[in-house]
Amino acid sequence: MASNKPAIRSVIKSVQCISPAGLHRMAYQEWGDPANPRVLVCVHGVTRVSDDFDDLARALADTYRVVCPDVVGRGRSGRLRNPDLYRVPQYVSDMVTLLARVCAGGGADTRVAWFGTSMGGLIGMGLASLPDSPIGRLVLNDIGPVLDPAALRRIGDYIGQDVRFASFAEGARFVRDVSASFGPHTEAQWEKMARDVLRQEADGSWVRHYDLALAQPFRAATPESVAADEHVLWAAYDAIRCPTLLVRGAASDLLSHATAQAMTQRGPRARLVEIAGVGHAPTFVHDDQIAIAREFLLEL
Repeated sequence: MASNKPAIRSVIKSVQCISPAGLHRMAYQEWGDPANPRVLVCVHGVTRVSDDFDDLARALADTYRVVCPDVVGRGRSGRLRNPDLYRVPQYVSDMVTLLARVCAGGGADTRVAWFGTSMGGLIGMGLASLPDSPIGRLVLNDIGPVLDPAALRRIGDYIGQDVRFASFAEGARFVRDVSASFGPHTEAQWEKMARDVLRQEADGSWVRHYDLALAQPFRAATPESVAADEHVLWAAYDAIRCPTLLVRGAASDLLSHATAQAMTQRGPRARLVEIAGVGHAPTFVHDDQIAIAREFLLEL
């Protein structure tokens, strides 16, 4: 029998943020009751978009107001005038602005839950480490303080490729190839993941959704800067005090098993779940993965 329940849909909104180079707009999707004081923020990886969380948001919208931003430079959001600012500190600043909007009227003791995949997890770590942080529960999806240099080079090379596709099908094959580490998915899931990040140009060609200048900070990285970043990230992780769930793709080349184990022994002493058959990073579109997040996020 067909369900009479209306389909759960998001509302697309935006908020104006500021950087040293000027103003920019950050778009976000909001799921669930807009008056619900329980807020879950879901933040995507470096080349992905808020639409990645459609399934997770639907599964949690009965309990949370789920807010999923397109980080600046991606998707529906604006671009930064200075690409050197495409870094975690700017993203943390933007998220503070976002939380001021979505939690307005909630009081000084307002707490939110945070789900961050890869880059979204780094942003969450940065925000959760601050004194008086509003993050009360944190999910880190395949990310930690130690970033494998080879994996970073792989991501940086991929980000900066100015690739155009003659058809959506050609672009979808490219997205699937570079996302193979996400693990097994249905044909429909692969198509959605491609459609979420491909945009058609006026000449009929298809391109990826983001500012190619995102690659600039990756290209500027040196062994010394990577080592310094690791020190800063461990200090941030050690300062986190909220309950933390760490999810790792068992075949991840970005978050090693050793680093994940270390994260269970220091800082917030994260609870670790490893997902077999997946690399970087679990997509949380599968029911069993959604159940992992739901169980943790619904704990009192």
